[in-house]
Amino acid sequence: MIAYKVSKNAKILFVGINPHPGSYRRGVPFSNNKMFWYLLNRAGLLDEVESDLKSDESLKHIYDVKFVPKYALNFVNLVDRPTIDVTELKKGEEQAGIKRARETIRAHKPKVVCFIGKITLNTFRGSRACDYGWQENIGHSRVYLMHFPIRGLASVRVRELSEVKQASGRTKI
Repeated sequence: MIAYKVSKNAKILFVGINPHPGSYRRGVPFSNNKMFWYLLNRAGLLDEVESDLKSDESLKHIYDVKFVPKYALNFVNLVDRPTIDVTELKKGEEQAGIKRARETIRAHKPKVVCFIGKITLNTFRGSRACDYGWQENIGHSRVYLMHFPIRGLASVRVRELSEVKQASGRTKI
């Protein structure tokens, strides 16, 4: 099971749709395909040796011990149940997670809320009208929609995450 990482004073709250079964077993978001972690590192949101991101044990340590206190990053999913593909999700299954994400944003006031992929933001909003990049704020939090991390050019995602980093005020790690 993935333990959500949320705290006061978060620079960035990442919002995903739901875990992959492999990530769920490991207890670390996006650990089945570690590209998300490489992208965070390459954008300067993490300062880790890339080989540590490849190791399940090291990555678990980074997520459990450093993600919130060192990097001021937070993470939630809209659906807790793992699936290989989002088409396996049932209508309405996301409602508790949307409420949890809204409450987290309201209570913790992250500088930036970064939705991972259009499906996540569309599910959160209950609409299909969005484009990548900056969105309407939620309260005092800026909102960004990034491309899903495992499809397409890594350089696009690194650029997106660099924008998010800059907006969050993270200049140094």
